[in-house]
Amino acid sequence: MSSCPQTPSLGLCLTRGPPTRPSLCTGGQQTRRTTRAWSARPWSARRKQISRSTYRKSGSERLSELPKWHRWSVRNWTRTYMCLHRSGPGISSYASNPAQAGESLQGCLEEALALIPEAQQRKTPLFLGATAGMRLLSQKNSSQARDIFEAVTQVLSKSPLDFWGAELLAGQDEGALGWITINYVLGMLVKYSFSGEWIQPLEGTLVGALDMGGASTQITFVPGGPILDKSTQTTFRLYGSEHSVYTHSYLCFGRDQMLSRLLAQLVQSSSGPLVRHPCYHSGYWATLSPAALYESPCVHTAAPPELAGNLTVEGTGNPGACISALRGLFNFSSCQGRGHCAFNGVYQPPVRGQFYAFSNFYYTFHFLNLTSKQPLATVNATIWEFCQRPWKQVEASSPGQDRWLRDYCTSGLYILTLLLEGYGFSEETWPGIEFRKQAGGTEMGWTLGYMLNLTSMIPAEVPAQWRAQSYGIWAAGVVFAVLTLAVTLGAVAGQLLWPQG
Repeated sequence: MSSCPQTPSLGLCLTRGPPTRPSLCTGGQQTRRTTRAWSARPWSARRKQISRSTYRKSGSERLSELPKWHRWSVRNWTRTYMCLHRSGPGISSYASNPAQAGESLQGCLEEALALIPEAQQRKTPLFLGATAGMRLLSQKNSSQARDIFEAVTQVLSKSPLDFWGAELLAGQDEGALGWITINYVLGMLVKYSFSGEWIQPLEGTLVGALDMGGASTQITFVPGGPILDKSTQTTFRLYGSEHSVYTHSYLCFGRDQMLSRLLAQLVQSSSGPLVRHPCYHSGYWATLSPAALYESPCVHTAAPPELAGNLTVEGTGNPGACISALRGLFNFSSCQGRGHCAFNGVYQPPVRGQFYAFSNFYYTFHFLNLTSKQPLATVNATIWEFCQRPWKQVEASSPGQDRWLRDYCTSGLYILTLLLEGYGFSEETWPGIEFRKQAGGTEMGWTLGYMLNLTSMIPAEVPAQWRAQSYGIWAAGVVFAVLTLAVTLGAVAGQLLWPQG
């Protein structure tokens, strides 16, 4: 069982083993607190303990500490439950009061415990993985980050579950584990043929992952050629097949940090306390304190000395100027004259194949009604038209969306800039992107892949014993089908040849 959010600040995963019972995963982010539950599908009572699966990154090998039970199927888990506490921010927001970070987990943890029979709670492993929100805090103040980890560890260790510990995931791990989640739930990592054999997938059929949280964004896919920069390569051995994927995580390029960086950039270019924001709708205005804006490690400039009071932000609804401002967040010049380069001097091979774009990619395009694989020209025209609507019209057409409403124009144009000018998608490759919340009936994110890796739920080698057993069943089925066909043809021939009258 596993419960996992796809958020920038926390994933808290619970897994029950062996996987005949449900699992839970609880997590939080800067905007809400979530718990997701995963249940194992029905399977045969026959079980086999396997050797530990292998996870290799950039030439190093990482093995889960304990062997676990594995069910011989390709799609094992579905989300069956979600706890949602919208009032709770992510644990990285409790830097000034770390004890509250641990207390913030209690609500969803108690709901998760209510789903697990008391007799099974001690057998239920509990994992906590922190991502970009805590990575940023670690850069800004490592002692505060350490205090938060100690606080949540203290709370979770007191629960009746088997707490395996907390860790801070690297950005590449976050991207690679999201890729595993997608291809695992789609059944793309291995298939079982009618001839009774496991079929390894063609590399070109595996689905790439585009993830965007609040603090970082990740791209992961199998390129068409060798990965020249080995620091961007992650290698897995899954079901007897080795997969080398390109993956890179861009810290400070998640939605929330992008919005802060953009506003700080506009403040720097303004001559006074009035900031005209081209990405906000015309007629929108708000006042804010600049202090919080410059607290983020992603904002590398200091507040102008003349900003002693609040700022007034006024929207102008100019998508062309908005795109120009967004381009200022990228360093495209660092890739000039260099092949296979995305932005900020980061190596990236050309994109290839199908991609699933999820998390904030999906939430933004879902609001804009652009998740039906519309052509690029339609997507671009729709976002521009939305950005040019007056604020009063936008408010009237979207009641109850006040918190994020002003940012959908910015996010939509940012996604287009990132995908087209950053990652290098084009009008020809755009149809390969699907903006989705789920894959194979399962919500996408890094946390299911995280749980599968920690519990060795995906074997490194093909389960040959089960294949042999299934081959016998297949052979019997073929004999039965042949005999049935022969009897049927004989009956038809008898009807045709029998003398009439």
